[in-house]
Amino acid sequence: MHQIEELNQKCTQTRRDIVRMVHAVQSGHPGGSLGCTEFLTVLYNKIMNHNPSNFKMDGIDEDLFFLSNGHISPVFYSVLSHAGYFPKEELATFRKLNTRLQGHPTTHEGLPGVRIASGSLGQGLSVAIGAAQTKKLNGDKSLIFTLHGDGELQEGQIWEAMMYAAGKKIDNLIATVDYNHKQIDGDIDDVMPLGDLNAKWKAFGWTVLNMDGNNIEEVITTLEKAKSLTGQGKPIVIIMKTEMGNGVDFMMGTHKWHGSPPNDEQLASALAQNPETLGDY
Repeated sequence: MHQIEELNQKCTQTRRDIVRMVHAVQSGHPGGSLGCTEFLTVLYNKIMNHNPSNFKMDGIDEDLFFLSNGHISPVFYSVLSHAGYFPKEELATFRKLNTRLQGHPTTHEGLPGVRIASGSLGQGLSVAIGAAQTKKLNGDKSLIFTLHGDGELQEGQIWEAMMYAAGKKIDNLIATVDYNHKQIDGDIDDVMPLGDLNAKWKAFGWTVLNMDGNNIEEVITTLEKAKSLTGQGKPIVIIMKTEMGNGVDFMMGTHKWHGSPPNDEQLASALAQNPETLGDY
C-alpha cells in the first residue's frame, strides 16, 4: 500500500506541474497530459528498467519509451524530471525561448530522456518497431514501450506499422493507446470513428490487453502482465481507457482542454484539487 500511496503522490505532483507549466506560457496541451499521468508515472517508477543518472541515446541494455503523441509533452517532462533525468526546476522553462523543453519533444537540445522528436502524429510506432528490431539483432533482451493517442490511429502509417510488427514477430514491443475518445476537434466518433479497436488490433495479429489508465493498481497489473507476454512471437498493445483532464474537474468530460491553457482562476482551482505533495519547482 505504501508504494501505491507514493505513486499517487507523484501523480498529484505531476498534475500540478502540468497545469502550472501550461498556464505560465498560456500554451500547451493539458487535457491528454492529465489523462496519461498514472500511466507514465507507473511506467517510469515501477515498470521500466532504465538509468536516469546516465542517459545515453543508444539505450543499450535499457527499456526504452517513445512518446508518439508528442503534444502531451507536459506530463512527459514532469515524469522525466521527477524520475531524475533533469532538475525539476527546468520545468519552469517550458515552451520558452531557447528551452530544452519545447512544446513538442525534440532531440537537438539534448534533453535527457528524449530519444525522438515527436508531435507529427503517426510516426512513433514505426520508430519503436525499429528500436525493437535493433535490440533483437543485438541480443539485447530489453523492451520497447510506446504511447499513442486514439486520434492518432486515424493516421495510415500506424496501420502499416501494426501490420509490419505482427508480420515480423516484433515480440519485445508493448504499445499503449490512450483511448479517451477525445481529439482536438471533438469526440472521436464525430471526427473519424475507430470502430472496434480490440477486434482490429487482434485482426492485425497483436496480443490485446485492456485497462483503466486512471487506476494505479490496474495500470501496474496490466503492464506487468504485458511484460510477461513478451517473447511469445506477437507484439502487444494495451487499449487504455482514460478521462481527458483527469484530476481537474472542469477539464474532464470535454475535448475543449485538449490544447487550451487555464486562466489564473482556473489554475488556482486545479491546484486546490491537487495539493502539493513533493514540492513545486
